[in-house]
Amino acid sequence: MKRDVFNAIADPTRRSILLSLMKKSQNVNTLAEQFDMSRQAVSLHLKYLRECGVITVRKEGRTRYCNLEIQKLTEIADWLEPFRKMWMGKLNQLDQLLDELQADGEKNV
Repeated sequence: MKRDVFNAIADPTRRSILLSLMKKSQNVNTLAEQFDMSRQAVSLHLKYLRECGVITVRKEGRTRYCNLEIQKLTEIADWLEPFRKMWMGKLNQLDQLLDELQADGEKNV
């Protein structure tokens, strides 16, 4: 099954892992300690994230370190950009309307 970046963020645990990796690269055990689940369950989430291409795992001796692949996550930002623009336009219209209403209210006082 082909996994993409949207599959990566579909699960709250995977989103939490990604947020944790934003701060710094971490080994699997350190990541697993942050969650109320088995190390094996966290490892399955990490495998899923690796298959989606949003993390890479490198070995140093017996330790495996997970790294966030920021470039892959830009696919999400790119997809969301039209929606952000739409909402910014709507919020700007609301600001204008509120300014007009406030100006009209001050005229009537």
